[in-house]
Amino acid sequence: MFSRYKKQAPEAVQAANSAPRVEAAPAAPAPRTQRKSASKPKAAAQVTPMDKEQKRKEKLAEVKVELHKALLDNLNLAALETASEQDLRAEIAAIAAESLEEMAVVLNKDERLSLHQDLYDEVTGLGPLEPLLKDDTVNDILVNGPKQIFIERSGKLEVSEITFKDERHLLRIIDKIVSAVGRRVDESNPYVDARLADGSRFNAMVPPIAVDGSLVSIRKFKKDKLGVDDLVKFGAFTEEMAAYLQAAVACRLNIIVSGGTGSGKTTTLNALSSFIDNSERILTIEDTAELQLQQTHVGRMESRPANVEGKGSVSQRDCLKNALRMRPDRIIVGETRGEEVIDMLQAMNTGHDGSMTTIHANSARDAVSRLENMIAMAGIEMPLKAVRSQIASAVNLIVQASRLQDGSRRMVSVTEITGMEGEVISMQEVFRYERLGLQNDGKIIGRFNATGVRSFYSDRFKQWGYDLPASIYEPIVAE
Repeated sequence: MFSRYKKQAPEAVQAANSAPRVEAAPAAPAPRTQRKSASKPKAAAQVTPMDKEQKRKEKLAEVKVELHKALLDNLNLAALETASEQDLRAEIAAIAAESLEEMAVVLNKDERLSLHQDLYDEVTGLGPLEPLLKDDTVNDILVNGPKQIFIERSGKLEVSEITFKDERHLLRIIDKIVSAVGRRVDESNPYVDARLADGSRFNAMVPPIAVDGSLVSIRKFKKDKLGVDDLVKFGAFTEEMAAYLQAAVACRLNIIVSGGTGSGKTTTLNALSSFIDNSERILTIEDTAELQLQQTHVGRMESRPANVEGKGSVSQRDCLKNALRMRPDRIIVGETRGEEVIDMLQAMNTGHDGSMTTIHANSARDAVSRLENMIAMAGIEMPLKAVRSQIASAVNLIVQASRLQDGSRRMVSVTEITGMEGEVISMQEVFRYERLGLQNDGKIIGRFNATGVRSFYSDRFKQWGYDLPASIYEPIVAE
């Protein structure tokens, strides 16, 4: 059944039998001094337990590759979709047992169970990546070639012990992912974005663009929906800030969540959306569907890149234009990064109050500059003052999220846009995160503090029934 293994065994035996045996060769008695020196290499050549373990791992990796070939030859791949998990596992175990017997490889119980699981993941899932995808403590998976995989836990990067066999193995898994969503990646099209079955965001870039091996990044989809109470408990912001943000969302202020990659922008946007009344019609527009809104009346849209022929693309701007015709009460754009900014600002300015989006920027002032730059890159020729006037009248609030050096995520600033002063957009910070020091274990010591500035929208809050106490705007006085 597995003839390739049978062919290898006699050759290996023949090679072993025909190899010259050094101990059988005649040799003259060595002088006493030579015998002492000859004993040293034996001591140096001792194999450590670590070396044995490494050789064992390499041997198991080779065995797994051969068993995977055997599975491809013997499994009915067409029947995988209809076969139950129990039947499939039993079939894999039977083929693996027969192959191991042909290869004369003996494994203990734990090794055999681990091997069966690896083979099952290879056939039905994403091979070595499958355990990382199932690990709820892992937020990001970053692959730098077949032999180096980093993972992020609690905001910190660490090297994983998991590796691919070689570049071909990695490319096979990449192709398995992208082909499932009707896309391809090769030398002519060396990068691709996709969404995994569980909603995780996937990006890959292959050689020759990726110099040292294919690059893969996976932002895992959060199954647990974090609410405002959870973020307060985790220290992302305070109860006073939560009360202010609840009033801001309920009173239909237009909000931008700003921050860097991995700073928690989408999580913050999800939490803020929980303050939206259940009776409102919400339309969401994203590149990769990640938002998890709790309301009843939600319409979700996802943009689409061009197909293999370069046709069929649907941009976020296309979705946004159509959304304006669908009677939305609020529009939430997962991330604004291009020409759709024009339609977003126009929507905020023309009766769709309470809209929200995220943007990549390092501060509230930088977020405004990014909006200006995106408008310029969209090819809209407008005087700078007109552009800034459009932004100032559309955006009410900028929430700045940040991932700090110890891996924690904080809402480091809440800034209101109050209008124009000449040609400059006027802004005022209401809350900020103050860093006070660093613990011995690297944890940041800090606190949230009000700036002492009363909200520009206090009267609006009162009109909507949110009479916030003046004490939430009072700063903490250092002792």
